[in-house]
Amino acid sequence: MTQKATILAIESSCDETAIAILRGDLMRTEILSSEISSQIEIHREHGGVVPELASRNHSLALRPLVDKALAEAKLSIHDIDAFAATAGPGLASSLLIGHTAAKAMAVATKKPFLSINHMEGHLLSPFIAGDRGVLPNISLVVSGGHTMILHTQEFGSYQLLGKSTDDAAGEAYDKVAKMLGLPYPGGPEIEKTAKTGNPDAYNFPRSMLKKGNLDFSFSGLKTAVLYTISELNPETGRALPEQLPDLCASFQQAVIDVLVKKTIQAAQASKLTRITMSGGVSCNGALRDAMLDACQRHSFQLDICSKHLSTDNAAMIAYVALQKFLRGEQSKLDADIDPNLPLNALVLRK
Repeated sequence: MTQKATILAIESSCDETAIAILRGDLMRTEILSSEISSQIEIHREHGGVVPELASRNHSLALRPLVDKALAEAKLSIHDIDAFAATAGPGLASSLLIGHTAAKAMAVATKKPFLSINHMEGHLLSPFIAGDRGVLPNISLVVSGGHTMILHTQEFGSYQLLGKSTDDAAGEAYDKVAKMLGLPYPGGPEIEKTAKTGNPDAYNFPRSMLKKGNLDFSFSGLKTAVLYTISELNPETGRALPEQLPDLCASFQQAVIDVLVKKTIQAAQASKLTRITMSGGVSCNGALRDAMLDACQRHSFQLDICSKHLSTDNAAMIAYVALQKFLRGEQSKLDADIDPNLPLNALVLRK
């Protein structure tokens, strides 16, 4: 008989408080509940995330969200087989809230605790809705804090092939949006504004495409946008409303071209036929369309999870925890958070 387990996970790495309950085995899973409390409106007036405000609001939102998730799943806390939380990377003060709460529930119910890597959650999120477990693939993880290409061989075995040498793609979106006077968070605002623009209006740089490696750099692109705004508007240095669609569309196309071409290069070199894409920036509709078109032209299978599982959420944390738990792993209760946690760095005990 296939072993199953029910996991309750907390994600609090930045400004989203998220709780999810997931049940399943190593192949198939079911999300029984997934709750997210967003702080976008709180941080928007500051133009970015304020760590102190984020941690305070995690503390306020956590208990009601746990109760709501359990009610939605029609479970009591004693029905949970293990508790999990994000250990990093992320904001230290935010990570501590969720990590400590999951430990407390584990102690109170005498159940195991699992400390989970946020990036591993994003990396494996395209497999949550599948029925074959984690499959070998080339993975593009593209979010506000990270842009990476990895070779996922199997669960727990990941080879980093390329990463951003400066700004992550999502970070570049936010910074360019701020230059253009668009509200936080910048990614959705740029995507929305770009829909009526001409992506060929400005020839922004596609950095590192001819370097022969799979690394990324978006700082030069960001600088090119800044210089273009200044050239267009030398007196004010601010973009005019009528200039925004073309600027956004041209910037977005430059980012997409680099992400897609490098991912396809990685897949061709590895001789794998499956590509996955995850992280908050993978919600971008133009990027999804471009990646799907490229995969179809080159005969690759593309797996992208639904948009609500692409941004920060606890279901992806629960999925990694389930994989670990069913393999007999758990974390020590003195496991600490790590704001700079790399993949494959958590110490687990059998």
